[in-house]
Amino acid sequence: MPTSRRKKQKQNTSQKSGNSPDNKQETEHQDEASQHFGSTALSFLGLVVFLVLIYKYGRPQPQNIPLADTATTYRDEDIFVVRDLPGRGKGIIAARDIHRGELVIREQPLFVVPHSISSSPAELISTSLSHLGQASREAFFNLSYIGFPEDLEPRDHLDRVALAIFETNAVSAGDGVGIFPRMARLNHGCSSAFNVVYSWRTEESALVVHALKDIREGDELLTTYTNTKRPREQRRTFLQERYGFHCTCSVCSLPDKESRASDQRLVTISDHYDRFASWGAQTISGAEAIEVVREIWALQEDEGYWSERGQLAADAAFVAASHSDATATRDWAQLAAEWYSYELGSDSAFVVEAQKIAKEPSSHRQWGSRPPTKVGGLNG
Repeated sequence: MPTSRRKKQKQNTSQKSGNSPDNKQETEHQDEASQHFGSTALSFLGLVVFLVLIYKYGRPQPQNIPLADTATTYRDEDIFVVRDLPGRGKGIIAARDIHRGELVIREQPLFVVPHSISSSPAELISTSLSHLGQASREAFFNLSYIGFPEDLEPRDHLDRVALAIFETNAVSAGDGVGIFPRMARLNHGCSSAFNVVYSWRTEESALVVHALKDIREGDELLTTYTNTKRPREQRRTFLQERYGFHCTCSVCSLPDKESRASDQRLVTISDHYDRFASWGAQTISGAEAIEVVREIWALQEDEGYWSERGQLAADAAFVAASHSDATATRDWAQLAAEWYSYELGSDSAFVVEAQKIAKEPSSHRQWGSRPPTKVGGLNG
């Protein structure tokens, strides 16, 4: 398995469920984007979308279950292929150069179950599978999993195998939790190693994956399964204990001296987020809060850690608007629109809302909620 195979994140900021896009749903989506756009200067750790999910680690499908390999079925030959990776299971490899912000995957779930249930989980998964066609069932059973008792024969306990697969691969999908066979092949990387992020779109009933960075043909597409803004040993210990793998991503594989420097940057970034959050309690001034954002931005640049920048810029716009600094609000909103477009797609409602704020800073719902002062943009 890569550096890892993962269970996905647990939280989601997804909007209320809908079916197909229409004007009403788009309005509702934009309203929620408006509420979210810098809605708490404290929601820095990717609470847009990509920190939304249940993580996944897995192992190769047991050989005694004769199910078809559906790697050929679940791929887009123009963008990526699913391949066996020596010693690491399956992974997604770029079939061509992929540009930052490009849509890599748009996938609807095989099925969705509620977040909370009162019936037997195994029975619920079994019932959900019974409604699928053969190809979809094979796609499901071809996924990796952990947590199945070693003393049991998988062939004789397919319901328990199915539950293990679901628990390993399930992703939060709006008001429920779903299975996405293609995106489930994304493996893990820490800090600067991961290059794609994913989010749920309620209005499309689909999960989308976008390239956070330019990706070269032949490179593996990696996402992240956890908050990696912590030292290497802490990351590895957590991932080993929770997901059963020893991370060997490019960041975890750095020589000790470089790793220590990376660790210091990541810890400092995390500490700075805490300090930025203290603006909400008026512990620091607006100008001080924006200076902290600049420091975070510079540290991220040095580390190559580009995730969460859309939200960070939106939160900075929140601070600037609160202090009625129109120029700074516009600058940060423009940055938010740019980085949201990479992380969530240029057609995201969050991009639309950020562009609206950039055009008319005083339309920000927090405008003038704190005493007026100049706080400044990214460059002062």
